[in-house]
Amino acid sequence: MEGKTESLKNRGKSSEDDKLFGNEKEEIKIIEALKDMHYLLSRNFPAKASVGLVGNRYRLKTRQIKALQGMAASSKDVALRKSKELTPEELKDRIIYLDGFNVIILLETLLSQGFVFKGLDGCYRDISSVHGTYKRVSQTQEVLVTIGKIFSKLELEKVIWVFDAPVSNSGKMKSFCYELAQQHNFNWEVLLDNSPDKFLCEGDKLVCSSDAWILNECKQWFNLGSYVINNLFPNTKPPYIIEP
Repeated sequence: MEGKTESLKNRGKSSEDDKLFGNEKEEIKIIEALKDMHYLLSRNFPAKASVGLVGNRYRLKTRQIKALQGMAASSKDVALRKSKELTPEELKDRIIYLDGFNVIILLETLLSQGFVFKGLDGCYRDISSVHGTYKRVSQTQEVLVTIGKIFSKLELEKVIWVFDAPVSNSGKMKSFCYELAQQHNFNWEVLLDNSPDKFLCEGDKLVCSSDAWILNECKQWFNLGSYVINNLFPNTKPPYIIEP
């Protein structure tokens, strides 16, 4: 990946994350909780009640519960998502729509060695959020250029970034994406939408996201997070990548 060029802070991890996720005892506890969560969801127990029950049983902290929610899925949802997932080879000459902030923040977290979590559906997710405002970090440019190079290598026809218009600084991200596209000759289009989740699931779009609702509702999708991680770390995953 390209070196960092901006003097900005990292996406990073919370001060409590090493204690919550960075040791074998806590990791085992989360994996056991995930098994229970999967069991309940697969038997149609409500998600809210399930996570409450499991969280209490294992005495999980708030960030551990958030990680568990991102990793968990019912057998039905896992099968549905897998049935619509495309391989890298199937992307050639296609147009792909990216869930902009979702994709970028995951990879920013990964590059800053914040914890990311592999779900039962094969998607990697972080436990960050923009809270209505997105701020670029030192990894942002590296993430965008890396994504551009990946999709150029996979010979896509076009990449369309979709950002949540109400999120502060989405307009600045649009300009930044076009700036990088011009520098690196990426065939990019950037859209701002008030309801990006709904927009991504309309029609037969090929999308890139790790959002569970989008993966259930879209027609087809590509697992970019998994592709990046498997190519960056083909043999041994770093300890900040938690997998079932």
